[in-house]
Amino acid sequence: MQSTTIRRAVAQDAEHLTALIQASGAYRGEYASIISGYQVTASYLARHRVFVAIDAADHPLGFYALVLDPPELDLAFVSDDVQGVGVGRLLIEHMIRQAGEAGLTEVRVVAHPPAERFYLRLGAERVGTVAPSPPKISWERPELRFTIAGRGAAERPAVTATR
Repeated sequence: MQSTTIRRAVAQDAEHLTALIQASGAYRGEYASIISGYQVTASYLARHRVFVAIDAADHPLGFYALVLDPPELDLAFVSDDVQGVGVGRLLIEHMIRQAGEAGLTEVRVVAHPPAERFYLRLGAERVGTVAPSPPKISWERPELRFTIAGRGAAERPAVTATR
């Protein structure tokens, strides 16, 4: 069994995280336009709280980006190869702890429609719908919110899992 750990993303991760986004099966077909040409840059990684789930060989399995002001989960991707084994759950639980440590009371998520159920299972609540913004986004997206509990999250142990 291989372990998964989560660490802060660094500038050298930008290219790998971009590749992970571009390879995402969830964004093929009608949803392809939203990631067309999208790149994670070193400056993006420096400006936001971006964390990457890695395997024992430091290979990225997934990542998320938490924007603090205004509080929003800006990006969350898991490699198609490891979906369904808990990497996404680890990342979102980690994001919730990071949000708590930053003093946030809630985090907005404008979800990819097929990912809505995933976020709801992890405790988000639907608060609305975001209208399309053509030409890149021609569909409505669910607007969700994670309510962040007190600062006790800082006292929890590091996130680790096996797969």
